[in-house]
Amino acid sequence: MIHGDIRQRLEDREEGLSFYAARSRLSRGRVRIEAPSPMRTEFQRDRDRIIHSKAFRRLKHKTQVFIAPLGDHYVTRLTHTLEVSQIARSVARALNLNEDLTEAISLGHDLGHTPFGHVGEEVLNELCSRGFSHNEQSLRIVESLEKDGKGLNLTWEVREGILKHSKSRQSIMGYIWDLPSTLEAQICRLADSVAYINHDIGDAIRAGLIDESALPQSAVAVLGTSNSERINTMVCDIVDQSWAATGLVEGETPAITMSKEVLDAADNLRQFLFENVYEVQIAKTETERARQVLRSLYHYFMEHPEGLPGEYAGGDDVERRVVDYIAGMTDNYALSLAE
Repeated sequence: MIHGDIRQRLEDREEGLSFYAARSRLSRGRVRIEAPSPMRTEFQRDRDRIIHSKAFRRLKHKTQVFIAPLGDHYVTRLTHTLEVSQIARSVARALNLNEDLTEAISLGHDLGHTPFGHVGEEVLNELCSRGFSHNEQSLRIVESLEKDGKGLNLTWEVREGILKHSKSRQSIMGYIWDLPSTLEAQICRLADSVAYINHDIGDAIRAGLIDESALPQSAVAVLGTSNSERINTMVCDIVDQSWAATGLVEGETPAITMSKEVLDAADNLRQFLFENVYEVQIAKTETERARQVLRSLYHYFMEHPEGLPGEYAGGDDVERRVVDYIAGMTDNYALSLAE
């Protein structure tokens, strides 16, 4: 077979990565053992499974910030995911880490997001007796819901990266004690924030919620006056501050991090968005309608579980099935179903 040794050559190529890079042949494996692919490493296989999943396709109609926006240029959960992947891969490549693992985690990190963005997540967290978080739901999708309940059977490293991509409200660095074990997953954590801080500013300006001149000037002075300048500043800073991950610096423990100056500026922009975009949006009629839509769907299906589609039918845990169904909806599907 001509292509029989391709995977082996790809794994051999990984030996040229940094000492600290994750290597697919050393993966902690899958829950269900599978024969290796002749043409792809384990992490490449995970990336492909995520891209071909139904949950990934639905991201194109899920809100990032603005609910079911009419304009063509607003960010959706899918375009956000692609931006995170691009930023994370650039950092991984610069630090000589495993780009395939980084890409797989990036593409899968938001599969569990609800309709209507974080507003939907808040509503389901309020309603569900066990609580709800999109990162845990993302993991549930790849482990239990995709492929008619069999899941995607991803590697441990990708699943851990998906679960641990969320950060605290206080800083984009999140909780240091809850860092994922691979540097590649740590890159995705930061790339997520780099992407949404910048594209959410663009969307807020496009929607007329804020003006460019309203951005905190102390942050702009450090990061730049345009989205591309700010992304470039943040990415270059991450690479510079994380250079020990390349294995070329003796005596330093590798970590994916930022300088205090750039981190403070990024956190300043993030706080500005919370105060002037995210929390302002929550008070709007449109957002309250989204809350009411999800509440009505939840209560209806809790009272009428027989109305759940086949893949969510059966089983004693009605609330789990109802939340899985609602969380997987796109914005427009949730709106039309509520009508």
